[in-house]
Amino acid sequence: MKQAILKLHQSSWIKTKLLLIVVASYDFLQIFYQNRKSSHPHCFPTTKSNPIKTMATTPLTTILTTHPSLTLRRRRCTNFSSFLRPAKKPLICTFTSNLVKSSAMESSFSSTRVQSSTGSSVPDPGLVQSAIQFAQSSPPTWQSAIFSNFVIFLLGSPILVTGLSISGIGAAFLLGSLTWRGFGPSGFLLVATYFIIGTAVTKIKMAQKEAQGVAEKRKGRRGPGSVIGSSAAGCVCALLSIYGVGGKPFSRLWELGFVASFCTKLSDTVSSEIGKAFGKTTYLVTTFKVVPRGTEGAVSVEGTLAGVVASILLASVGCLMGEIKVAEAVICVLASQIANVGESVIGAELQEKEGFKWLNNDAVNVINISLGSILAILIQQFVLQNWVT
Repeated sequence: MKQAILKLHQSSWIKTKLLLIVVASYDFLQIFYQNRKSSHPHCFPTTKSNPIKTMATTPLTTILTTHPSLTLRRRRCTNFSSFLRPAKKPLICTFTSNLVKSSAMESSFSSTRVQSSTGSSVPDPGLVQSAIQFAQSSPPTWQSAIFSNFVIFLLGSPILVTGLSISGIGAAFLLGSLTWRGFGPSGFLLVATYFIIGTAVTKIKMAQKEAQGVAEKRKGRRGPGSVIGSSAAGCVCALLSIYGVGGKPFSRLWELGFVASFCTKLSDTVSSEIGKAFGKTTYLVTTFKVVPRGTEGAVSVEGTLAGVVASILLASVGCLMGEIKVAEAVICVLASQIANVGESVIGAELQEKEGFKWLNNDAVNVINISLGSILAILIQQFVLQNWVT
């Protein structure tokens, strides 16, 4: 074959075109054989010689290296009648285009990604299915929890940035991973529902709240302190569940405490934000005197009713997701309202008073949700159990 190529090289321009055809065919057969062998190895047994394999074992670069004088030169030609053809592209380009198409068709069956005609890539369905099965590992693992949170946070980043600062998103990622590891996707969905509702009510009448000086800082975007203050009790319950403290009988109690803590916090957030936006009259919880909106320990009828509805809604989500039973959902609502009254009393009597400067909103939030979680567990153990038996 090398001698034939050398003879063609010494021929006229017409024969040079045939050389280009041979070169393109040689490359095509070589790549076709390699792709065919990788996708269908059973068709190419190693014990028998293959004519295509024999031809493909000598790369074209080796031929050109062995014969450096082998170059393609175009000779002057005055007769162009034989070259007048209706082809729109050069012949070598046609071979190259067909070669690329054939190679892409062969590799599409064995590749993990499928290349579309527009250049965009689509994940292999098998790979996507494996990722979904990994995220749904039962029981959840730390790896599946972190992976699931990363994907969800990446897709939900436009929503996250409306309610959280950058450092707040980092704290929320830790909370989400811990929640997924402790209580699986159902627990994560409960926290996501709490976040969406809480962020939505915080944005209501933001301009009015800012004008009155009662709006949350950073236009309602919560920082890491607020995230930790709102989830401390839930994180403790998740850790107790992960490490199996108390065994299987106590696992349901930790789950109940987890749901009750977020019911308590959502009720507190909704009642406060709705009261600031729509409350006609606010009263100090300890004396029932009329006080301005935003006063620590102040409550309103509108905000209180909205808080009750919010706790019922979140407890219902927990019940539908199988986190708690119907009777336990009622316990969560009851415990959240008792805890919120206690939080209002603490705010009215102690917050911003001499000797309690450390008692800021985040610290009060920790006390509030811890009280709601503990109350729910105690009511379930000493009231519901005795009533059932």
